[in-house]
Amino acid sequence: MASKKASNKRQRGAQKSCSNVFSMFEQSQIQEFKEAFGCIDQDRDGVIKKQDLKETYGQLGKLNVDDEELDGMLNEGKGPINFTVFLSLFGEKLNGTDPEDTILGAFKLFDPNGTGFVNKDEFKRLLMNQADKFTAEEVDQAFALAPIDPTGNIDYKSLCYIITHGDEKEES
Repeated sequence: MASKKASNKRQRGAQKSCSNVFSMFEQSQIQEFKEAFGCIDQDRDGVIKKQDLKETYGQLGKLNVDDEELDGMLNEGKGPINFTVFLSLFGEKLNGTDPEDTILGAFKLFDPNGTGFVNKDEFKRLLMNQADKFTAEEVDQAFALAPIDPTGNIDYKSLCYIITHGDEKEES
């Protein structure tokens, strides 16, 4: 009984972290994803597991699937793959958003002291002068949602969350 409770708690946690993923798709797309999820969730328990993937591959004629390959697929969900997590994985792939840890890693390059902040003016200068140069308007657009403190520092951990999960202010 305790493991069932823990499993349900993990599922709710995974679902909560991706709750606004439904706004990324049209209702018809969500229905198509739901049908695909139903086809993969062979035992109909609401969670895709390794056995579900093996059976799905088997139905498609691929009988010798590496356990490592299946584990890799399941690990992309960072927890149980319920429908909401399934949908968010597709959302990331289709919308080209990098995973949160990848974006955090990029910001950390500009934060050698590990403070969790980057200076807005310095970051603006870099965005406008390096690699794919941003225009001033693009920088202003990017900073519009950025949590910037009174001293002009961007809280990049919060910004990464907004980039990958959406901004609560936009939804209200």
